[in-house]
Amino acid sequence: MKAVILAGGRGTRLAEETGVRPKPLVDIMSIYSRFGVNDFIVCLGYKGDMIRDYFLQYYSNTADLTVDLRTNTIDYHHVPAEPWRVTLVDTGLDTQTGGRIRRVRQYIGDDTFMLTYGDAVADVDIAKLLQFHQSQGTAATLTAVRPSGRFGALSITDGSVNEFREKPDGDHQLINGGFFVLEPSVIDLIEEDSTIWERGPLEALADTGQLSAYEHPGYWQCMDTLHDRDVLEARIESGAPWLPESKH
Repeated sequence: MKAVILAGGRGTRLAEETGVRPKPLVDIMSIYSRFGVNDFIVCLGYKGDMIRDYFLQYYSNTADLTVDLRTNTIDYHHVPAEPWRVTLVDTGLDTQTGGRIRRVRQYIGDDTFMLTYGDAVADVDIAKLLQFHQSQGTAATLTAVRPSGRFGALSITDGSVNEFREKPDGDHQLINGGFFVLEPSVIDLIEEDSTIWERGPLEALADTGQLSAYEHPGYWQCMDTLHDRDVLEARIESGAPWLPESKH
């Protein structure tokens, strides 16, 4: 099964860092790989050349190597390569999320596929997500999550603070956390590059009863701001729940 990753946007404050060091993208790929999904289609756009270079230089960046300056040859040793097949597609600088999916249609084929954003990690059980999608019989399934709060909360009585809770859960509303399972037919709902996936196509699927929601009660964290990055880096120090134990 293939997983499509939307990594071409430039509307986040992490765009510069993601281009230089695509750690979020690699972490997301590891989530899928943990469940045997190793065939990826990455939708490139802003800073796409840097993501492309990262994978082109994967061996030289991760392996031990010997450079023979006299013969201008390189011998690679102990390459810790992931079992990934990565298709990198330039989907345009200003193309919207729906348009990016439409542009990679030829690489998706005719089978059920996964889709997610390039700016959120979660300990989603991909196998259970797929089973849920298959049991629903709909054209699309999204993963619904409850995000944590961004700021501390105060409990105040008669002008006095009697409780301070750091980063409490949000307003308990479920949101779209990405990690979709989709049938290829959903791409027919995407008309052009300017189509936003989360609006017309998803709304049409919901209106026709073809959109299911898999509720994920576990860890989920977006990383579209510097604050989010700091939260994630602190979490990684104590163990990244979205990666296998060997990856922590």
